[in-house]
Amino acid sequence: MRWLSNVRLPEAVPPCSSGRWRVGVDTAGTIACLEPLEAGSAAAGDDWNGDWLSPAGVDLQINGGLGLAFPELTDADLPRLLELLELLWRDGVEAISPTLVTCGVAPLRQALAVLRTARGLPAPGRARLLGAHLEGPFLAKARRGAHPEAHLARPSLAALQTRIEGFESEIALMTLAPELDGAEAVIAALCAQGIVVSLGHSEASERQAQHAFEAGVGMLTHAFNAMPGLHHRAPGPVAAAVLRGDVAMGLIADGVHVAPSQAVLLQRLAPRQVVLVSDALAPYGLPEGRHRWDSRSLLVENGSCRLEDGTLAGVTLPLLEGVVRLAGWSRAPGAAIAAATVLPRRVLGDHRPVQELLLGQPLAEALRWSGGDADPLRWCRAGEATHTP
Repeated sequence: MRWLSNVRLPEAVPPCSSGRWRVGVDTAGTIACLEPLEAGSAAAGDDWNGDWLSPAGVDLQINGGLGLAFPELTDADLPRLLELLELLWRDGVEAISPTLVTCGVAPLRQALAVLRTARGLPAPGRARLLGAHLEGPFLAKARRGAHPEAHLARPSLAALQTRIEGFESEIALMTLAPELDGAEAVIAALCAQGIVVSLGHSEASERQAQHAFEAGVGMLTHAFNAMPGLHHRAPGPVAAAVLRGDVAMGLIADGVHVAPSQAVLLQRLAPRQVVLVSDALAPYGLPEGRHRWDSRSLLVENGSCRLEDGTLAGVTLPLLEGVVRLAGWSRAPGAAIAAATVLPRRVLGDHRPVQELLLGQPLAEALRWSGGDADPLRWCRAGEATHTP
């Protein structure tokens, strides 16, 4: 047995104990045991000097990459889709929920079929495809952002069935505006099928959001964006989610979608609820400049994607870059790491503590994080040379 000592595990809230661990790795390179260290103890083993050990990232909102937009997938795109999954693995991501923004019914079902085929082709060195995230079409017109108005739809069980029949078990999340007429029945149907419902692209007030959470909505899609803000006389969905305490809040930590100070404030208010997402679009992994997105153009500059009219559409930054940025703003690296590696799993029902998530996993597939106090946070696959994002 090989031992790693003086290891920290990422937690949304710092532990009351020393927070240091001793990790045993067997001869096959598998994490075989984790033992807490008492404050001041000096156990034998490779001294990690307080570096963090975490599972790899899980991205619940990513729209494409390498020029592929997930709603446009065809069978011919399968090789490039697998190439994208390899890129995501290299970028420290273990699994994604491929996000399909509002589009026509036929393209949506075609994309779901291609994703089904790709799920049957797992391989080492590739991120896994979780259930899809349908972002739309039941969205508020005034908050649609970059979603094409032509494909928005009124919520109904018939409209839902037309889109997802036959793919129900392969959908993990659906973003909708719960204040729309007909949304309540759709929420009930999705919850009955085990699909997480997320409030997003919505005009919901605080009271309407509270009602939605009571009905089973369990997440906010990119908190603050495409929804009422945190106003002192109209608190909106973010306040309702924070006060409830059990609603996950997706956060794009690029410093553009949400100001750094607001991102830090949200995490301090609700550290167990903030889940980092990339919201990466098709140009992820490509050079900056002008790119096509359906029939429109995307302008990519400094990692941000905008339509030609200036509408903010997404990013091209890797998920773990969001961790690095949030850690730099907050000076709480453990919480930032947890927000991209541990907490997304809880949204999908895996509530195991981080030590149980790591147990039995190959050390080489986990992540090692260093810095994060006075120095920028850095990550690498455990056992490799330190990676600087």
